Amino acid sequence: MADAIKTLCPYCGVGCGLEVLPPARSGQATQRDATGAPMWKVRGDRAHPSSQGMICVKGATVTEAMDRDRLKYPMMRDSLDQPFQRVSWDEVLDRIVQRIQAVRDADAICMYGSGQSLTEDYYVAQKLLKGCLGTNNFDSNSRLCMASAATAYTQSFGSDGPPCCYEDLELTDCAFLIGTNAAECHPIVFNRLHKHCKKHAHVKLIVVDPRRTQTAEAADLHLAIRPGTDIDLLNGIAYLLMQWGAIDNEFINDCTENFSAFATVVQHYPPDLVAQRCGIPVAELETAARYWSQSKRVLSLWLLGLNQSIEGTAKIRTLINLHLMTGQVGQPGAGPFSLTGQPNAMGGREVGGSATQLPGYRFVNNPVHRAEVERFWQLPPGRISPRHGRTAWEIITGLEAGEVEVLWIAATNPAVSLPDLARSHAALRRSPFTIYQEAYYPTETAAFAHVLLPAAPWGEKTGTMTNSERVVTLCSAFRSPIGEARPDWKIFAEVGRRLGFADQFPYTDAAEVYAEFVQFTRGRPCDMSSISHDRLRHQGPVQWGNSDRNVELGMMNDELADSIQNSKSKAQHSPRLYTDRRFPTPTGRARFAAYHARGLAEPPDEAYPFVLITGRVYGHWHTQTRTGRIEKLRQMYPQPWLEVHPIDAKHFGVQTGDLVEVRSRRGMAQFPVRVTEAIAPRTLFVPMHWGALWADGGEANALTHADACPDSLQPELKTCAVQLLRVPTEPLAVELRPVASAQAGTSSSLSPELSSSKTHR
Repeated sequence: MADAIKTLCPYCGVGCGLEVLPPARSGQATQRDATGAPMWKVRGDRAHPSSQGMICVKGATVTEAMDRDRLKYPMMRDSLDQPFQRVSWDEVLDRIVQRIQAVRDADAICMYGSGQSLTEDYYVAQKLLKGCLGTNNFDSNSRLCMASAATAYTQSFGSDGPPCCYEDLELTDCAFLIGTNAAECHPIVFNRLHKHCKKHAHVKLIVVDPRRTQTAEAADLHLAIRPGTDIDLLNGIAYLLMQWGAIDNEFINDCTENFSAFATVVQHYPPDLVAQRCGIPVAELETAARYWSQSKRVLSLWLLGLNQSIEGTAKIRTLINLHLMTGQVGQPGAGPFSLTGQPNAMGGREVGGSATQLPGYRFVNNPVHRAEVERFWQLPPGRISPRHGRTAWEIITGLEAGEVEVLWIAATNPAVSLPDLARSHAALRRSPFTIYQEAYYPTETAAFAHVLLPAAPWGEKTGTMTNSERVVTLCSAFRSPIGEARPDWKIFAEVGRRLGFADQFPYTDAAEVYAEFVQFTRGRPCDMSSISHDRLRHQGPVQWGNSDRNVELGMMNDELADSIQNSKSKAQHSPRLYTDRRFPTPTGRARFAAYHARGLAEPPDEAYPFVLITGRVYGHWHTQTRTGRIEKLRQMYPQPWLEVHPIDAKHFGVQTGDLVEVRSRRGMAQFPVRVTEAIAPRTLFVPMHWGALWADGGEANALTHADACPDSLQPELKTCAVQLLRVPTEPLAVELRPVASAQAGTSSSLSPELSSSKTHR
């Protein structure tokens, strides 16, 4: 059998290494997928430092979707009520170029990308939009996922980038998990942590979650706080640590600033008040603080439960405060560790893949940064706009106002993942010209597109991704693209060349793209200038950090610059950041933040008395563009559901299996009930993976709102206020019809086809 090809799992941000083997040769037993196509086999890569050979069910079945419902050829139509027509690449590229050239103001052009894109895809898109076209209107679905974490790191430490590594999972004395159901959403990370906890009796696991999840079941202490009271809890723990004198005064004095403002705020959070607000006993609050105070190495982990909030940045900075006040940063087994939601969310941050950033952890509002990028891209001074671009939701409001004339969507499915779907869909229908670049068809977003571009997915293109612990892995193609599909970066580059920027897009392969990008990181906190495709191919995954770090010294005083230079040798081989206790801020100090709790953007009231929480499940990924086409995963989760506490179920006269209607101020959805004590009274839970293709009326984001954190501009997708109504009839399920035959002809209507069925797909 041929040698296995090494790559990375294209799902969550854990970044598990995979080895892919070709289908069995003639004469051997060949495993086939549901369509009869021979399947590539997948196994864990034991040599990968992050996952050590472990994979979850999604990674183990990932190749089963590669030949299902693929978009193989470019398609176009003039209006959304017309069928798509198959066209050539020349025809579709000419149409795109003509529409872009017809736009008088570059700020009327927007691109919406994805943390599932390779770094090379991300980089070429930044060069095209921000450099050549002169608009910063590039944002990605990471805005819905990781924006608060990146903003909090930057504000507290002076730079983005998780300071921890997975080795810390097996070195910590106390793991503090808040706003993450890691057992389901990041199972390989959780497995490593859980094994460590079971092996060492002194290690404590604290889980903060309104639900009793699989993660909470494994905890020594489960704090089932009310939704929206995270800052109350964290300030309450800080109050006790200060009262007990369990703080690191030396670290606070030498390495931080703004502690006095934080200490003043904390005095307003005594245990009795915090316990009452959070809905937990005082004894549990004191136990959490005692575990923290008695541990030499505290590791905190979080995800969307903190990020997706109007207080997202404030919550995370308040958590970081606990680490700063106890000196729990930059040492083994300790630190604030953001778990990224997508496989290359970190790569997108490194490459400047948002409306506020430029490559190499630079920012569009910094004139020095803009000038550096313009020189490197050989563009005239002033080409890069000083204005922030439109964020994900600002693209929607721009469409509503008629200010967006061209919308380019790549590798994501916003017609399911955006908040307030009725409003989002109405805005998408107003778009004069929408380009949709995707590997699969149908998806819900395709219904709003004028152009469909077949993109080569994972496995059919080569490039890099960076996982949650800053490990860069080469994802090698192991087969040729199907039909006329092309890698995303090639599509962006060809449009750039046809727009007259041939000198800016000379690349012949992805390795050349990456070689150019990493030069942007030289001397930056995310220095990856020594990494190349060739090095990754022969050496394996590489982690950036202290060994490559070369802090910008020009913005610091001479004494601090000398101190950092002298300490770099001590930190040279550490997989962690800030081991020298210096931070890339103007003063070299980390910053405390002082926040009072604001609570939910939309608290419950008499009209909408329930708090709805949205979340993820183990076997599905985002909007099921890939996992919905894998039979095993569909069987594991055939439909969405609504978790209801027995008290509420009795009040409404419903039991498990009954259908209920959930209404918010924006929309409604229907779900079968799952009665469980794992959810608190007056709190509900629904998974968010189902769109119109997979569940009729079961769209969680039909209910959510777009109110966002003022710093990160990340929407509060996690919670909203709702009401319940019982529905006496059975739900209509949705079946996905095959469309492969439609793409074989010269004309087809590629609108999503839905039908009533008793079996959910």
